[in-house]
Amino acid sequence: MTQLPRTQSLPRFRLANNQHGASTSTSKPRVFLTRRLYIILLLFMLILAPASPVDAGEPPDNAYLVELINKGTQAKLASEREWHLLLHYRENLFGGYTSEQDDPGFFMSPDGKTDPQAELDATLKQFFSDELVGRSKQPAQCAFIARYEWLRNQLRFDETRLPPMACERFERWFADFEAQSITLIFPSAFLNNPASMFGHTLLRVDQRGQTDSTRILAYTINYAADVPPDAGMAYPIRGIFGGYRGYFSTIPYYLKVQEYRDIENRDIWEYRLNFTEHQVRRFLMHAWELGNASFDYFFFKENCSYHLLALLDYADPTLHLTDEFLFWTVPADTVRLIASKPGLVSGIAYRPSRSNVIRRKRESLPSEEREIAHRLTNDVGELKSAALSRLEPMRQIFLLDLASDYLRYRIDTTDEPPPELKERNRAILAARSEIRLPSEEFRVEPFAKQPELGHNTSRASVGAGWRNNSVFEEQTIRAGYHDLLDPEIGYTPNAQIEIASVTMRTYNRYNQTRLERATLANIVSLSPMDSVFHAPSWKINAGMNTIRFGSCQLCSNGFLNGGIGAAVESHWLKREVVFAFAEAEANYSRAYEEDHRVGGGGTVGLLADLTDRWKLMASGTYLRYALGDKSDDFRWFVGQRFTLLQNLALRLEYNHRDHDNDVMFSMQAYF
Repeated sequence: MTQLPRTQSLPRFRLANNQHGASTSTSKPRVFLTRRLYIILLLFMLILAPASPVDAGEPPDNAYLVELINKGTQAKLASEREWHLLLHYRENLFGGYTSEQDDPGFFMSPDGKTDPQAELDATLKQFFSDELVGRSKQPAQCAFIARYEWLRNQLRFDETRLPPMACERFERWFADFEAQSITLIFPSAFLNNPASMFGHTLLRVDQRGQTDSTRILAYTINYAADVPPDAGMAYPIRGIFGGYRGYFSTIPYYLKVQEYRDIENRDIWEYRLNFTEHQVRRFLMHAWELGNASFDYFFFKENCSYHLLALLDYADPTLHLTDEFLFWTVPADTVRLIASKPGLVSGIAYRPSRSNVIRRKRESLPSEEREIAHRLTNDVGELKSAALSRLEPMRQIFLLDLASDYLRYRIDTTDEPPPELKERNRAILAARSEIRLPSEEFRVEPFAKQPELGHNTSRASVGAGWRNNSVFEEQTIRAGYHDLLDPEIGYTPNAQIEIASVTMRTYNRYNQTRLERATLANIVSLSPMDSVFHAPSWKINAGMNTIRFGSCQLCSNGFLNGGIGAAVESHWLKREVVFAFAEAEANYSRAYEEDHRVGGGGTVGLLADLTDRWKLMASGTYLRYALGDKSDDFRWFVGQRFTLLQNLALRLEYNHRDHDNDVMFSMQAYF
């Protein structure tokens, strides 16, 4: 991995003591004479030496520095948006500014994190010095080249009084990119990695003369947390509360494609940005500066997307991208924002995950050929079968390519793949090489459409309904992100991530308004199994709800539920997923005799697309609690959603829990 300038190990130089041993004489007259000669020689050198500042950090032209500082103050450059973008200043709630940059080496002034004027003055002073600064250990003119270029243009530096330095490291780095344009890369959500559950973004620097097939060789600008390999359970906790440092780096794009598309099986969407040559240079100059930077990494706000948007803001200060994200930054929302800017996106490309290529190829086959391909992956003897040999050469090529795709997928995604997988793949590739015809291009239709077509990630809803013998009104606000009944366009199919949802409900019969539900996290992954793919489904849900139990009509109940299971997809109607979970649950409520209960059971359910706009979900659950309050629960749920607009939907839901029945109709708006 090639990184932007980060902390570099510099050799430590020690001043060696000179050892004098030519003479052992200790006569006092000679010592006195030696001292007199030394003093005379020193005075002579001081008289002849040119005037120089006593302090190496003091600039040689104090008058010109004062002049520049005064000009900058009169022009109010420290209040300019571009200076704030360069230093990543954000306005405080009660006035003043604080930089989101958390590395002291990024600032030239001790007060630079909170004082834009002090930082500007100190930066101008440092431009006169060849002292090595920042984590990249270069003179300030080179370490912070975007600052230097902007201030030079604003203040019209006199190069005879402030000579420009040769920044060879930057020029070599910049020339290596041969940059022509910038592309925003969005790998879709990956539920098995907490840091990537909402997707990821990075930026690719496209070179002159590259084509669609060679852009995989370009370099990317990536921002990510520096997480130790043994992070364990501390990983999500420290990530949420800023316990890791985030750094910028340059990484070859083909390595990121291998990681996201081939290993994690994530679709990749590419949005080519319509930047001018001048904007591309500004982008790379500030990216170079951020090699001296580190930020406290927060999963929900200052994450992979947020600080990349700050880079784009500097490339084109009219965009104001980071201003749109105050409390949290979801990668899919950043894609929607960029796509909404008129003229900013000049083209969109799609790179399907390896698993989706295999699925789409299998779907295109008649059942007989699908079975041949499956047998090829299990027995190389099938290469000599009559069923394969009687097919047309192009059909044989297609099946051999498919079998090899699957075997390579198994090899790359298995920690210790058995040797026979590689042996089968070699045999299939050898058979393929005997058919001297090129493979036909196969167009893969994405299972999930491009993210900017999906609903926004936050949601508010209002509804009314009936619970037992009481009518109620309800209001819900959800921070993010997507549930199984939400419109699926633009999101990972059969996946749910709900974070920070709160519901208030008013019961007319009881004349009571209460906190009905609060969800900390509700995550479900339904991974359909077939003869090729066998990934399990799983879920976890933590929060609080309102239950009817015993003599208590409306009781608050804390819960933690988790399960593992399987899912199967079919197309009897349009598309259905049947799923089942074995699960465990713990409850805490004053309604129980011992205030708690712990047990387990199972859930079966159906998720069905009836039309493009109409979706249905039904499930049944039985749980038996053996610890604490010994009891059981039968639960039924039937819900349906009808989409009116991209960000507006209607729902009708029925919930049954033991002797508790709840019916509600709601309107949901996404924002």
